[in-house]
Amino acid sequence: MKVLFVCTANKLRSPTAEDVFRDYPGIEAISAGTDAHAPRPLTSALVASADLIFAMENHHRERIRKKYKQRPPDSRIITLHIPDEYERGDPALIALLREKVEPRLASIVSDKLS
Repeated sequence: MKVLFVCTANKLRSPTAEDVFRDYPGIEAISAGTDAHAPRPLTSALVASADLIFAMENHHRERIRKKYKQRPPDSRIITLHIPDEYERGDPALIALLREKVEPRLASIVSDKLS
């Protein structure tokens, strides 16, 4: 299952999430940014290939919903409500990501394996 993490610049939050969940069983974690100048900008191909998208904030989710027709169902675009106030690899950000993402991944991956 391909899981896409999205923030604005793809420099802090979403790449941290990709790092944290890179080796999570049953998923391929990738990250992208909504900004055109992001190291990995969000593209229609990335969105279309994702089974599940975690958006850091509401405006990321809404941009995906409005701009990309080929996307997972709205129930598979989850807003994490993580503000842009963390550095990459910040232990507090990692803890927050684990708290918010792991339960959803565990549930979805176990459903896929059933």
